[in-house]
Amino acid sequence: MREDWEMKKLGDVCDLQNGYAFRSKWYVESSNTLNIRMSNIRPDGSFDPDHNIRYLPDDLAEEYSKYILEEGDLVIAMTDMANDPKILGLPTLVKNLKGRKFLLNQRVGKLKDFSDDIYVPYLRYYLSSPVIKEYYKSKGAGGLQINIGKKDILTAEIPIPPLPEQKQIVEILGEAFAALDRAKANIEQNIQNAEELFQSKLNGIFSERGEGWETFQVKGLGDVITGTTPPTKDKSNYGDYIPFVKPGHFQPDGSLNSEDSMLSKKGLDNGRLIQEKSVLMVCIGASIGKTGYTDNPVSSNQQINAVTPNEDFNSKLIYYGMISKNFLNQVFLNASQTTLPIINKTKWSNLTLNLPVNKNEQRKIIFNLDDIRAETISLLNSYRSKIESLEQLKKSILQQAFSGQLTGEGDHRVVAGSSS
Repeated sequence: MREDWEMKKLGDVCDLQNGYAFRSKWYVESSNTLNIRMSNIRPDGSFDPDHNIRYLPDDLAEEYSKYILEEGDLVIAMTDMANDPKILGLPTLVKNLKGRKFLLNQRVGKLKDFSDDIYVPYLRYYLSSPVIKEYYKSKGAGGLQINIGKKDILTAEIPIPPLPEQKQIVEILGEAFAALDRAKANIEQNIQNAEELFQSKLNGIFSERGEGWETFQVKGLGDVITGTTPPTKDKSNYGDYIPFVKPGHFQPDGSLNSEDSMLSKKGLDNGRLIQEKSVLMVCIGASIGKTGYTDNPVSSNQQINAVTPNEDFNSKLIYYGMISKNFLNQVFLNASQTTLPIINKTKWSNLTLNLPVNKNEQRKIIFNLDDIRAETISLLNSYRSKIESLEQLKKSILQQAFSGQLTGEGDHRVVAGSSS
């Protein structure tokens, strides 16, 4: 940090207002008043009031007027998932009111009462920096969730350049990040194109009803099993005897990475065995439709259904059929339309797949799709690596900005130009 900059605590330049614990039983089907919650702060730092939208009665806007948000208000998330925090302390600007009322929910804080020596857009950029993210993570407490309070938020230290320099930094970062965001958007479009190309191949195969193809219900392919969780209070249920699969273990290539989750033999006795050569699908929650296959015996929790094919069917072929849009659309249409989508074992067992009866034909299709899948995954990995490089570049530019390297002697012009 340069000598002409000053270090202050966040609480020296602004205050924070906590939200209110609006009760879920107050929600209504539709209104002009939205409850703004943590989920409206997206992991990329954007604000989306229509994500997982929740309406409150319009008369609450008057009763709880102190919690009304205005266009341009700076809000941050005060809670996140402990195992993989993405939005903890992340700032975003309120927008897209469109004549509606936004009410601030608990565990979301609004920064307010800014001092004259802070430029709010500059503060937002700094609160988005890795150093602040790590600081808030270190202050978090909780179990499955990680929480930070008002005191911890306001103790974060902020470098304060002179006000004109804050505005200069915001201008430089805005230009650089706009260029990086355009590059990222192009890569993301390439990712979408690659995924759609593979899906079009799948759909072209599994929508076929030609000679030698038949329509089968899942329950007609083999044994259908729903997992269960052995009592977690009894630690002897867990050990190193057999993998215990959970939704987070499903990989993009269909494999299952469950090395960190194992049952003991006793745990398997209290759980359910899923035989080798089975196909598994998450059937509850946000990751519903995730699909994988296993070459080895496993067990799973109750969020997962599995089918162990009989000798007439190849499990890899069933896996490919189940990740096609034709099948996944059946899953989504038959899932309960609630906050927590779920498709039970009976409904899942009754879903249908078009498959060839001939085993040689099955093997030919698998061989073809394996090649296409491998090429697609390699391409996607390359694209995602480029996105990660852009994110690292963003972090580097932020670090330069808040150590005074982008302003002062004119050298920032070179840095900003190289980042775009």
